[in-house]
Amino acid sequence: MIDQGHRVTSWPLVPGLDGAGVIEQVGDKAGDFMDGDRVLALFTPGDSSGSYQEYAVVQGKNVAKIPATWSLEEAATLGVCYLTGIMALGIAFKTPLPFIEDGPNSGLQPSSVLILGGSSAVGAATIQLLRLAIPDCKILATSSTRHHDHLRNYLGVDEVIDRNSSSLPQDAKQATAGRQGVDAILDVVAAGRAQRDIFEALSPTGPKIYAQVWTGDEEIVAPEGVNSIMFRGRDLPQLPGNQNIVRALEQLLQEKRYKLPLPVHHVGHGLSALEKALGLMRQGVSGEKLVVSI
Repeated sequence: MIDQGHRVTSWPLVPGLDGAGVIEQVGDKAGDFMDGDRVLALFTPGDSSGSYQEYAVVQGKNVAKIPATWSLEEAATLGVCYLTGIMALGIAFKTPLPFIEDGPNSGLQPSSVLILGGSSAVGAATIQLLRLAIPDCKILATSSTRHHDHLRNYLGVDEVIDRNSSSLPQDAKQATAGRQGVDAILDVVAAGRAQRDIFEALSPTGPKIYAQVWTGDEEIVAPEGVNSIMFRGRDLPQLPGNQNIVRALEQLLQEKRYKLPLPVHHVGHGLSALEKALGLMRQGVSGEKLVVSI
């Protein structure tokens, strides 16, 4: 948004999608929230609802209480990657999401899924959500080798593949044994734009789904015969139970069924620390989430 004006209609603008904090005041329709509750939220960049400020106004449906064992810095990293993972499964793959009240309860149940960018926040969130939605699904994920232990031993990925492997499609096929490839691919890092052979990892007898997160760039064109689906935030109303997704996260956290996707790098305190954090982002961030306390 700052460097490229992405989704900016006018300046000045208060950015910030992710965040957590303490409720200062509740409205008449705030439900069971109270002043003093520690919460996370899905914020809306613009003015009063962006998270890059000391106070923000957020609708109750986009707010979730956090357990006492979670720090605000940890909770602040959860919202967008969780939401995107929900949309990848519920909208792109059209899988059942039994942990969401009134959510989809039927649909595709892939036997295997390859997640390109497993060590990203969205990848790490989706891995957990996919395990909750379809426990028997074989989950494969790519990442640089330094993140393999986090994916395998912390998040429980069945097969971790080096993202730089010269035989990535073959590695995926070998991991699925007799199925000759995976049923679906989730690409959260636009790998399909440069790694055109990645589509060979899809099983010729499966649904051959390729789901891609919209990042503002042009849609990646998949080969003929591949069911390519690009999803974005504005598609959320298509999801049954969409009004309950943040409350579902609250319950998953309380039941200890959802982990912190990535380690937190606490950059500093105050608005001035945002400059430092944005500078770190421009240099490149891998396998961690940057957090600033305001």
